[in-house]
Amino acid sequence: MRFFVLGALVVLGALTSLAAVIGGPAWWGLVVVLVLLLAVGVYDVVQKKHSVLRNYPVLGHLRFILESIRPELQQYFIERNYDGRPFDRDTRSAIYQRAKNLKEEQPFGTERDVNEPGYEFLVHSTRPVDVAEHQPRVRIGGPDCTAPYEMALVNVSAMSFGALSGNAITALNAGAARGGFAHDTGEGGLSKYHRQGGDLVWELGSGYFGARTKDGDFDPEKFSATAALDQVKMVSLKLSQGAKPGIGGVLPGAKVTAEIAEARGVPVGEKCVSPSYHRVFSTPRELVLFIARMRELSGGKPAGFKLCLGSRVDFLAICKAMVAEGVTPDFIIVDGGEGGTGAAPLEYEDHIGTPLTEGLMTVHNALVGAGLRHQVKIGASGKVTSGIDVVKRLIQGADYTNSARAMMMAVGCIQAQTCHTNTCPVGVTTQDPKRQRALVVSDKTERVHHYQEQVVAQAMQAIASMGLSRPEDLHPRMLRRRIDHERTLSYEELFPHLDLGELVAGAQDESWARDWAAADADTFTP
Repeated sequence: MRFFVLGALVVLGALTSLAAVIGGPAWWGLVVVLVLLLAVGVYDVVQKKHSVLRNYPVLGHLRFILESIRPELQQYFIERNYDGRPFDRDTRSAIYQRAKNLKEEQPFGTERDVNEPGYEFLVHSTRPVDVAEHQPRVRIGGPDCTAPYEMALVNVSAMSFGALSGNAITALNAGAARGGFAHDTGEGGLSKYHRQGGDLVWELGSGYFGARTKDGDFDPEKFSATAALDQVKMVSLKLSQGAKPGIGGVLPGAKVTAEIAEARGVPVGEKCVSPSYHRVFSTPRELVLFIARMRELSGGKPAGFKLCLGSRVDFLAICKAMVAEGVTPDFIIVDGGEGGTGAAPLEYEDHIGTPLTEGLMTVHNALVGAGLRHQVKIGASGKVTSGIDVVKRLIQGADYTNSARAMMMAVGCIQAQTCHTNTCPVGVTTQDPKRQRALVVSDKTERVHHYQEQVVAQAMQAIASMGLSRPEDLHPRMLRRRIDHERTLSYEELFPHLDLGELVAGAQDESWARDWAAADADTFTP
């Protein structure tokens, strides 16, 4: 059906030509039009810049007509966000412009109401400085890590092969290799499509795909063999995901192809289940010790975990376990409740999971209060799309950021919201080889590279405008939020900030002190 138009044009052209021969010269004008449309269709199929046109020749031009006539129509009907809330026009346009390595300047001022409560802005300096010449790197590796990794400010967030097509994974990893940033595999295993030279963060979920026994338990030998690969720079345990915290996933047997089965270490054609909980730990102490085991099995590479924050008491219990055992993860990735996914219950997307701002600041302050922040780096994931997003997350406590949705858009996603149907029109989230052909890996590799490069450049430019040379010099007082029509407060004033070791010594803030007292290194709260 996708190529129905081409077939129809051929048939109509033949019939019209016959009519022209029989009926007279007036028909030849229609023949010329049909031939021109057929030529456009053939060109659409062979060109490599626009995925929509490769899969939907001729008809795909309607998308670009809508863009040129009224961007709002395209925003509403085509560029819808996964959770039903569309990206604003500025954000969407900026992602595409950066991916295409084009200038993104535009006329007129902000489209946001700066007097609305919730509006946030960065504080610039009257004496800006020159932008740093080199992209900053974040060294990840605590006292027990023997193979630290230099992480970029912006990286590819966790997206599994199976959720994304092989072509999309290939382009993301090749782009990471080109730009020197990291690519998180997601929990779906390390596939052949990840092996394009880009640095990998190998993520394990509760299904332990790629490192599991036949019964679904963790297999240390399989894990060690894969973690030893030179391309794997860090290993991560996924506790929860922002878009659907507290539940696992199910991949029907019909979708478990030979390639997916190979990546996940499961039988072909059998239902693949990610449980809602882990078998390798049941207490905060066991979690911390398992992270240490992952680091040991990987040969000393950085090991950590990813979570969408739930109870603050639970996270403080993990901190207590770290203090008691003298063991810390090398990194923690905080995923916000606003994070996206290809398929999750709507109730989970909208109502469960702490938003990234609150989650990030809670994790940062908990580690500071427990005296552990200098040993643990923090990554932030959840609708990170621009350099300003990066700077905000650094101010809120992160050391680096991960981006998923914007990276998908860089490889061609138009957010058609058909991820779960295997009918993605641009080949990003489908395992259908005929649909995957729309995604030209060489072109999208460059777009991923350019997007990451320009976002980091924008972040560094913003930091320079704030009078700073390094991300480490950012401070909560430099980010402000409008509270109402009369007041704006900085993040230093909005949120309590703990001193180093304050929780261990006795917190002055009553709510933090109460939660620290309730936390137990051997129990997660119900």
